Amino acid sequence: MARDLAIDLGTANTLVYARGEGLVFAEPSVIALNKRTGEVLAMGNEAWKMIGRTPGHIVAERPLRKGAIKDFDITQRMVRVLFERVGVSRFNRPKVLICVPSAITAVERRAVTEAARRAGATDAQLIEQPLAAAIGANLPISEPVGNMVVDIGGGTSESAMLSLGGVVALEAVRVGSFDIDTAIQDYLRTEYGMAIGEHTAEEIKIQIGSAAPMPVELRAEVTGRELMTGLPKKVILTATEVRKAINEPVTAMIESAVTCLTQAPPELGQDLIAQGIHLVGGGGLLSGFDLRLAEETGVPVYQVEEPLECVVLGAGQCIESFEAMRAMFMDSRPRKVGR
Repeated sequence: MARDLAIDLGTANTLVYARGEGLVFAEPSVIALNKRTGEVLAMGNEAWKMIGRTPGHIVAERPLRKGAIKDFDITQRMVRVLFERVGVSRFNRPKVLICVPSAITAVERRAVTEAARRAGATDAQLIEQPLAAAIGANLPISEPVGNMVVDIGGGTSESAMLSLGGVVALEAVRVGSFDIDTAIQDYLRTEYGMAIGEHTAEEIKIQIGSAAPMPVELRAEVTGRELMTGLPKKVILTATEVRKAINEPVTAMIESAVTCLTQAPPELGQDLIAQGIHLVGGGGLLSGFDLRLAEETGVPVYQVEEPLECVVLGAGQCIESFEAMRAMFMDSRPRKVGR
């Protein structure tokens, strides 16, 4: 018997919720291919370990960037492998509800649904990530009260004010945690003449990265390749340097949330003093991000319990009830968001 699936097809990670079973898959959105034969060698955690470590004929890459499909064929193959991993076959093709950023265009929306259908789904519908996140965080969005969600993903950052089951104000920018990693790589290249990989940049962000000054400022030893000689090189990087390096993308994320607040009706804005802003997504785990967001907006900020899983759990709640699923399905009309 086919199972309904909710899929958070993110730039950084892909998560799958199966109706009646809960979360059944949560791994990086990476696929490794043999360019000579076209064979899929790995997906998820195994493929993520291959990034930057493969020979010329093997490529490990993320087929989604900025919340949208970068390579349609590779994305379709990744979704097909994903279906196989969660037990889908040609005899039990599922209906799927896919979480997508609000910032993507109508063409990009159609690409997501088409990739899922070609990979084996009988039907594919979309739900916006801020709405799914609010449901997953168990916010009272059906009541006439302002609820604000800030979702910091790998490729996009979205801020949404919700009330009475709908989105009242929305601001989305195509800046996410991957832009923070890139900013760290650019800083080391410019200031130290050293190249580092994607994994190293992410480790630096996790270890000593911060959006605001912290009580204890840490240091980290970073190993990379010197650009002039091509030889290995080590430097000591401080938290202050990293904060300076990532200030531009972090500021863009904060400004997105502030802009959303300014678009909301005054009555709903007042509700946030009591309700607060709820922070979801892996990018929101950056040290001090919640403190800086609270300082810039003047509103309390709360981390949800499951920031990485919140979106797919919200979509999962929709597929558990057929009526709820129908209510939450998105239409395919484009929506003007962002800047």
